[in-house]
Amino acid sequence: MTLRHLESVMKKFCLNTRFGQGLPFLALILAGSLAAQDKPVEYVPTQLSDTVTMIKGQGGNIAMSAGADGVFIIDDQLKPLTDQLLAAIRKIDDRSVRFVINTHYHGDHVGGNETLGKTGSVIIAHDNIRRRMSTDQFNNFFNDTTPAYPPESLPVVTFNDRVTLHLNGESVTVHHVPRGHTDGDSIVHFPVSNVVHMGDIYFNGLYPYIDLDGGGSIQGMIGAVELGLELADDQTKIIPGHGPLSNRTELQLYHDFLVKARANVQALVDKGLDLQQAIAAKPTAEWDATLGGIWITPEQWVTFIYNSLTGVNHYTPPASQDSDSE
Repeated sequence: MTLRHLESVMKKFCLNTRFGQGLPFLALILAGSLAAQDKPVEYVPTQLSDTVTMIKGQGGNIAMSAGADGVFIIDDQLKPLTDQLLAAIRKIDDRSVRFVINTHYHGDHVGGNETLGKTGSVIIAHDNIRRRMSTDQFNNFFNDTTPAYPPESLPVVTFNDRVTLHLNGESVTVHHVPRGHTDGDSIVHFPVSNVVHMGDIYFNGLYPYIDLDGGGSIQGMIGAVELGLELADDQTKIIPGHGPLSNRTELQLYHDFLVKARANVQALVDKGLDLQQAIAAKPTAEWDATLGGIWITPEQWVTFIYNSLTGVNHYTPPASQDSDSE
């Protein structure tokens, strides 16, 4: 499926859904090809604690911490909309953003890096995020290449396991989770505020995108969700990468869905079915109607899982998708 075809498909979906304005454009965003948007974006803040606010706009969900030590944010959405995002942040706190934490390297989460980096914000991310942002990235899912980002966009502080920011009355820990949505994902835990930002490990209400070309896997997704569950209790507010604010009960259901979907596909792999046969067997049928009509299709979702389980570290389009792209 080419980007041109993908754009025509995504435009079928309504912008005003509970998943936020960004989802219909998410495919183009991830490939780094979203055109500048002239239409004003509605940024919706939800206060989660005395210091932490969730901001929904166009792109990945943002967490903002504002307190005695200043302002820092988790992810910064899309490059063309950075000025609008910063205006929304200033409505909450008009101080400059001291730190930006990127949960992974996709353009709907790091698009604002360049502007923020130029104005002095310190960008923090896992080692693999800087590595991928520093070089051209070809992605088989989009059949497209995202060019290397300019130097101002790159993280200047990187880590290989975890890093902690002691700011605004709490020790905020950023945990790397290997080979989940990508190979550079992080989960961010605000222990005093009792908030967890899952990044794109958690797509709430739709099939998740696993970036196989970017080092992602179903096994890593499940492991990362298990860490999120360990960090949470029944009162924890959980911010997904996309979709509405969530909680531990819903995250547990998401985990159970991932585990069962993996088991269903593994059973077909064990029987010797190839990818096309596995797709035809419809191993995710029980979720397709509710989760498969927002962005990722059932065929694509099965492909992510099948390739993860068979050691294929890139996306291979299903036969029907190949036909559509011709």
